[in-house]
Amino acid sequence: MTIDTELLRVLADPLRARIVELLAGGALCTCHLVEETGAKQANVSNHLKLLRDAGLVRAEPCGRFTYYRLCPEVVERASSSLADLAARARANTATRRPC
Repeated sequence: MTIDTELLRVLADPLRARIVELLAGGALCTCHLVEETGAKQANVSNHLKLLRDAGLVRAEPCGRFTYYRLCPEVVERASSSLADLAARARANTATRRPC
């Protein structure tokens, strides 16, 4: 399993990471995310677009509003990749490649 570097890049931004944390608690609309983060609406919307493009978040129209929901399977895949990497490192602590 390979590490999804694009996903890690998207998650590396502090505001996007905070949005992901908030969405783990359930679907929220942009106004909720603005209120919770203190960021401007345009900034939150731009970050949500990047999160959608990366497949981490999906939009759910609801009347005049759009709610956003975290896609847990994408987070699980990233977590699994990192867990596999940690397991490999743990299993090879005594291994040293000769020069």
